[in-house]
Amino acid sequence: MEEEEGSLGGGPGLQEPLQLGELDITSDEFILDEVDVHIQANLEDELVKEALKTGVDLRHYSKQVELELQQIEQKSIRDYIQESENIASLHNQITACDAVLERMEQMLGAFQSDLSSISSEIRTLQEQSGAMNIRLRNRQAVRGKLGELVDGLVVPSALVTAILEAPVTEPRFLEQLQELDAKAAAVREQEARGTAACADVRGVLDRLRVKAVTKIREFILQKIYSFRKPMTNYQIPQTALLKYRFFYQFLLGNERATAKEIRDEYVETLSKIYLSYYRSYLGRLMKVQYEEVAEKDDLMGMEDTAKKDILELRNPHARPGDCNLTVFPDSDSSRFFSKPSLRSRNTIFTLGTRGSVISPTELEAPILVPHTAQRGEQRYPFEALFRSQHYALLDNSCREYLFICEFFVVSGPAAHDLFHAVMGRTLSMTLKHLESYLTDCYDAIAVFLCIHIVLRFRNIAAKRDVPALDRYWEQVLALLWPQFELILEMNVQSVRSTDPQRLGGLDTRPHYITRRYAEFSSALVSINQTIPNERTMQLLGQLQVEVENFVLRVAAEFSSRKEQLVFLINNYDMMLGVLMERAADDSKEVESFQQLLNARTQEFIEELLSPPFGGLVAFVKEAEALIERGQAERLRGEEARVTQLIRGFGSSWKSSVESLSQDVMRSFTNFRNGTSIIQGALTQLIQLYHRFHRVLSQPQLRALPARAELINIHHLMVELKKHKPNF
Repeated sequence: MEEEEGSLGGGPGLQEPLQLGELDITSDEFILDEVDVHIQANLEDELVKEALKTGVDLRHYSKQVELELQQIEQKSIRDYIQESENIASLHNQITACDAVLERMEQMLGAFQSDLSSISSEIRTLQEQSGAMNIRLRNRQAVRGKLGELVDGLVVPSALVTAILEAPVTEPRFLEQLQELDAKAAAVREQEARGTAACADVRGVLDRLRVKAVTKIREFILQKIYSFRKPMTNYQIPQTALLKYRFFYQFLLGNERATAKEIRDEYVETLSKIYLSYYRSYLGRLMKVQYEEVAEKDDLMGMEDTAKKDILELRNPHARPGDCNLTVFPDSDSSRFFSKPSLRSRNTIFTLGTRGSVISPTELEAPILVPHTAQRGEQRYPFEALFRSQHYALLDNSCREYLFICEFFVVSGPAAHDLFHAVMGRTLSMTLKHLESYLTDCYDAIAVFLCIHIVLRFRNIAAKRDVPALDRYWEQVLALLWPQFELILEMNVQSVRSTDPQRLGGLDTRPHYITRRYAEFSSALVSINQTIPNERTMQLLGQLQVEVENFVLRVAAEFSSRKEQLVFLINNYDMMLGVLMERAADDSKEVESFQQLLNARTQEFIEELLSPPFGGLVAFVKEAEALIERGQAERLRGEEARVTQLIRGFGSSWKSSVESLSQDVMRSFTNFRNGTSIIQGALTQLIQLYHRFHRVLSQPQLRALPARAELINIHHLMVELKKHKPNF
């Protein structure tokens, strides 16, 4: 050990010190703490602990341990020697296993190589399968297209038989015609693509097409020619044609020249039929018009005569509940009993039942049959004939337009043009007839009713979705409106130029000119309320102003103010009554005449009370003025006057009221209006006497002895109620 330590210390043969690294305890880096840790760890060992406890010398213990290890080594060697055969056998077995494993490795390598080749083969098969699927799909697509092409080009025997032999009215002919049309279209399409197979069937299809066109042409022309037979209802074969509307579609797609021929033949035939029908119907229809119609001189301001009287012989201003008395415009009443028959005369200024022509039930009622009306000696106003004519025109035009759109396969401007090719001559003839008639027509109510008939028929055509008549309606209105305005302006001018002094004897009853105006204005207002028109209201406003001025001019012919007021009230009341029967209560005309009537009635009541009670009225007004100004002391000087008024009223009021009531009932033709005036006069009298009582209650007149003779207000009211007329 010491020799070893000396050799480690460094010999003379060494040039450099030994590098011990972490084992160099002489190094400055050696850490004594780590030595302590190592020693402590060894002390923890169980064997060391046991040796320390027993006090064994460590050197002796170390030699003992080495001896035991040698014994164990010897024993192990003997065991290996004893098991050498087994070990050799194990070695041989391991060697054999290595050989087997080597062969297995070689086999697995071969399998891996085989699998690699199989995978590549599978990928090749997958690629081949995908290519085969693509070729299959392509062949199937080609087969489908080719099948469609072949099916479209092949002409079956059933088609040939039906086209050549079957009548056109049989369903199978129509079915095979549709098939032929589809094949012809398919061949045209394929020819455009350059398909060579089309040449094989073109000849067959052309021959079948020619045969089908020939049969269809003969059939349709035969139907069209049947329209021309006398007494034929052309609507029946026309409706039958709609079942075969595909025939014309086939011609349109395969033989346009024949299609044009059929369309031209249809237009020519139906154009003549409609023109002949409407010319004949219109001529026969005008024969059942009223024999006597309005003439140029039948104006509102013209003098009333037996020939020109066109008013109903009833009290036109009577209201429900009034006595229905006949009122004549002048003293010569016998002329009214020469009234012409209603079958030959129509009223000009009265509406009567004429307004029913625009009611929903009458507007679309069946058209008039002229020969039936002639056998029954029936006559109609122009507006009834106009409605019948234009309802027939509307109905046939709507049916014709819808037939044209459906059969000839047109719409929009093309349908409009074809419709006017068929109906144009008829519409022109109708317009010319209307224009000719209106040149001598002076019946404003008839013209105005015709305007409203056209407005309603235009709405009906719009609901039926037939715009082809829009232009015709505008043309008709362009004829009717100017004539209507002309007639109204002529009536306005006639009233404006009327001289009251030329009208003969005057009385306070309603004037026939105002009666004409009332009936005429109420007629136009009631019609205009359905479809308001501002121009009509303006013209009626001008006429109303002229009539009001005329009434004032006639009233001025009376010498007394009382007669003037009676005349004004009678005329205003009559016009108001007629207007309220037909027009709305809030119309301008009703409101205007109501204000005029109220103002003139109030003035008349004051005029009526003035003769018997004028002194009382004057005193009450003067006394109230003095009291209001604070000069009531001046009433002391009126005692004699007051006494005279009290006694005069008490002695004469009953007779005065009786005379007043009789005078009112004689003056006014409308008893209800007269009753209203009497009530107003009596009410105003009671108010006057009540004011007289209040004046006499002033201190200056309270001690007047004559106050004892005053009539009690309540007693006066009871007595005056006895004079109230009841009708």
